[in-house]
Amino acid sequence: MVVLDAHGRSTVRNDPFLTMPAVSPTLAPAPRPRARLAGRRNAHSELARLRRARAISAADYRRYLGSLDAAAATARRLQGTRAVELNAVLANISQIASAGVLTTSRLKVLFLTLENNRRWWSTGPLLSYGQRVEFTGSQLVWEYYPGQGIELQELGSFGKADGMYTGGRKLYSTMRRLLAELIPLAAHRGGGLTWEYYCQFDGGIPPWTSAMSQATALLALTRAYMAFHIRYYLGIARRAMPIFGERPPAGVSVTTPRGLRFLLYSFAPQPSQAVLNGFLQTLIGLHDYSQVSGDRHAARLFAAGDAEARFEVPQYDTGSWSLYQPGELSSVDYHVLVTGFLHELCDRTHARVYCQTAARFDGYLHH
Repeated sequence: MVVLDAHGRSTVRNDPFLTMPAVSPTLAPAPRPRARLAGRRNAHSELARLRRARAISAADYRRYLGSLDAAAATARRLQGTRAVELNAVLANISQIASAGVLTTSRLKVLFLTLENNRRWWSTGPLLSYGQRVEFTGSQLVWEYYPGQGIELQELGSFGKADGMYTGGRKLYSTMRRLLAELIPLAAHRGGGLTWEYYCQFDGGIPPWTSAMSQATALLALTRAYMAFHIRYYLGIARRAMPIFGERPPAGVSVTTPRGLRFLLYSFAPQPSQAVLNGFLQTLIGLHDYSQVSGDRHAARLFAAGDAEARFEVPQYDTGSWSLYQPGELSSVDYHVLVTGFLHELCDRTHARVYCQTAARFDGYLHH
């Protein structure tokens, strides 16, 4: 973890709450910023439209325009990797605007991303693939995707909040500050609140989302309620539920003969990309939220997903190792991760398929 302070100084430190292994995506090539053409949507014209509709204030309109122009000016001064990365972030905002989905609820996170990239590529060190970073004064977790800049890592950030809960009462105040940063960065999607991703990733075009990151948000919010007994957190979690019942690309669930399959990526409903660990983590989040909140809709979604998972889990057991997705063996990190999720579901449901598969996966680590 690299942390950048306000003076451009970077330090490396270990963050014990970032436990998810790094992803291995096929990144889309970084797009070039689009020229502002008459009659076409672009970030400037979409901001002007939102201002005319009074969806944003005059002060916010000027601030967002200033951020766009400052980032473009900075990118012109930069060279090499630094210019490529900042231009890619500008291009993603341009693409979102041209697609007509630069909505008011997305502005805060998009322009925070832009400002942090302008700051990083102006003063921060070059990064290696998948490296995670933070900024002094903030608990948010960011990740470097080559050709896409640094992007808010929703899964890592909510996972960090969840880890702070399990770390004990001494960390509760820090968890609360992290959630206070994360909650306002949700966008309106599929009839509810969703923490989205705004980079090109594995063939997906922004904005997209993930059942796994959204369920980890449910888990962190549920545990915040357990820590503070403030129902606000359960209210936010309830507003984050709709995408679990929506089909892609807006949502993250597909119907199966047995129930529901929750998707790692909203843009990838194909069976060949059915990643097991993301599915199981989604079930854990739905289960814990439904148990603590008494939300019957969440309980029904969990039951439908649980029925499908009990059918699927044996198909990911090769007899000597686990599959990450159909046809692809897990790395050691992902094997350990999915084994842990199986143990958690075993503890919660006592279902034989989870308990026995977890035991077999444990055994594979020692053979």
